[in-house]
Amino acid sequence: MAIKKFRPTSPGRRNLVGQTFEEITRTTPEKSLVRQLNKRGGRNAYGRITVRHHGGGHARKYRVVDFKRDKLDIPARVDSIEYDPNRSARIALLVYADGEKRYILAPVGLKVGAIILSSRTEAEVVVGNALPLERIPMGTLVHNVELHPGRGGQMVRAAGAVAQLMAREGDYATLRLPSGEIRMVRKVCMATIGQVGNLDHANVQLGKAGRKRWLGRRPSVRGSAMTPRDHPHGGGEGRSPVGMPGPKSPWGWRTLGRKTRKNKATDRYIVRRRQSGSDRRR
Repeated sequence: MAIKKFRPTSPGRRNLVGQTFEEITRTTPEKSLVRQLNKRGGRNAYGRITVRHHGGGHARKYRVVDFKRDKLDIPARVDSIEYDPNRSARIALLVYADGEKRYILAPVGLKVGAIILSSRTEAEVVVGNALPLERIPMGTLVHNVELHPGRGGQMVRAAGAVAQLMAREGDYATLRLPSGEIRMVRKVCMATIGQVGNLDHANVQLGKAGRKRWLGRRPSVRGSAMTPRDHPHGGGEGRSPVGMPGPKSPWGWRTLGRKTRKNKATDRYIVRRRQSGSDRRR
């Protein structure tokens, strides 16, 4: 995967950094794995905006991706690598020996024609194979990690994301996640070998506001540009400071480092927390 810069033939092209899509081998999705996808524009059942900055964007169809990898001990051939508008990663179309087709996340190094396998007992530790954490050697890089056995991968699914298997003790395996957090996961949970592909996704620059609108992102406005009734930072003459000890959200919460995690039931599985931005500044 490579990125490309453009000649500044217009202001929108001057700062544009795009992708070459050279790894894409098929441009139309598998019809049997496509579903309708309706947009809500950030609105709830009453039609009120409950999520800001959502709306518009190009029409999409949803590709059904197999995060469970529960078709066990049946080899599959990689038929194509495809673009998925619903995620940052690329997806790979698998054709199993019995004829069934499924999409999976395409890891780095997975090529068309490769044979991969999902197994709970024995499978080679090669890119694309799925195994329980108890069957994966220490230090191996993995992605699409389950949190609950049989529920399907919920962690490490974005482009370029990768976790490392650090240790095993008792019923749990210890993983270092992309955020730097070290967390315990039950060792019977499945994970896929390798790093999620499309590494250059982080280097893309949209170049103009219109491309952001195509992605379904509406404009965001600075709180300091609003009125006092619209935002705690609003009001004042000319360019004014926020007028309080620290910045706040539109709803009055302290922000820039405010902890948002509230699931105390799973705190005991976290060995070391990720570093927040405020922790790094200290």
